[in-house]
Amino acid sequence: MSRERNVQPRLTEPLQFEEVAGPARYSRTTDKPVQYVTVANGQGTVLGYVWANDEDDAAGWKVRKAGGDEAFNRGALYVSRLRDAKARGISPSAALAELLRDSDPANPSHVVPGSLTQAPSLQAVKELAEES
Repeated sequence: MSRERNVQPRLTEPLQFEEVAGPARYSRTTDKPVQYVTVANGQGTVLGYVWANDEDDAAGWKVRKAGGDEAFNRGALYVSRLRDAKARGISPSAALAELLRDSDPANPSHVVPGSLTQAPSLQAVKELAEES
């Protein structure tokens, strides 16, 4: 009886990797001023902020720490909407305007009407999100 193992060729062939592009995304950082809107739940509790900067083609969601799990979970909707906007080729500020225009306070989370604000930096928005 032989002790040689019968190895299948498919287990020894070199792997062929094919690079696949992921979803379109805005840059997640900028060192320039940003515009941002406030996102709240139906009770008015602030969940986080959606920010944008056209110069660096940057936009993102910053969860409000005090918002807990609800804030984290609701943020997925805004990240998804930003990805959709990027895939359609619109600027970050246009995506922000779209979020503001299409928001409905009757939804579980919404962009607070009139909340469009300018911040000197993304860091300022991050600090705002860290406040209790």
